[in-house]
Amino acid sequence: MQSSVVSFVVFVLVWTGALFGMRLRRTVPLDHLSTDAKDTIRLAVGLLVTMTSLVLGMLVSSAKTYFDSQRNVVAQMSSQIILLDNLLQTFGPDSKPLRIELRSDLEHAIDRIWPKEGPKLSRLKPGDYDKKVNAQIELLVPRNATEDSAKAQIVTNIQQLRQTYWLMFLNSEQTTVSLLLLAVVTAWLVTIFISFGMFAPPNSTVMITLLICAMAVSAAIFIIMEMYSPFNGIMRISPVAVRDALIQMTAEQ
Repeated sequence: MQSSVVSFVVFVLVWTGALFGMRLRRTVPLDHLSTDAKDTIRLAVGLLVTMTSLVLGMLVSSAKTYFDSQRNVVAQMSSQIILLDNLLQTFGPDSKPLRIELRSDLEHAIDRIWPKEGPKLSRLKPGDYDKKVNAQIELLVPRNATEDSAKAQIVTNIQQLRQTYWLMFLNSEQTTVSLLLLAVVTAWLVTIFISFGMFAPPNSTVMITLLICAMAVSAAIFIIMEMYSPFNGIMRISPVAVRDALIQMTAEQ
């Protein structure tokens, strides 16, 4: 919702700037729109266009990097879940209580990150289930060297899984789009569209072209905002990998 609101506000501001430029053209004295004046304004706006494109490209690249890093974390969690389940199978029926406990914890975690009810937002902060899982791990009694090694790997893998989960949460808490930078870019875009309106003849072709351009730049802002919210909105990361890992754990119990 926030992405849609912000991109819509940017669209309204930019489109209003274009309309204001067309209106301003009628009131500006003719000597202010001489050839020399137009050339100077176009050079200044060209510099502004270059800076805006560079900053927008930087924002898109940064947002894409963050989105991909969170998606990689989800894939890493899925592989850790599968590896953990394979290690638990070493203990046979003795590991069933622990596998049930882990499956329950993972189901709660998945429901928090990817709530089944559409309007609900994801909650990435990990829950506190350590005590129950640790108690079940203590009940695993190795009968040979293989099981002893497996138990040590299980403890390590669970710690790594928790660490990965916390990494995903902390990344989401610390990485956000800079509202100040977004406001500056929007101001630049409005200025650019004002200049477009000043030098454009007010006909339907120009109006449609400027309208499409305003929609395009607002769509870029929407994509940036969406990629900074990878677990909410339209472009959210798919939970298929984690759910498949959970299904595999459930099927083999």
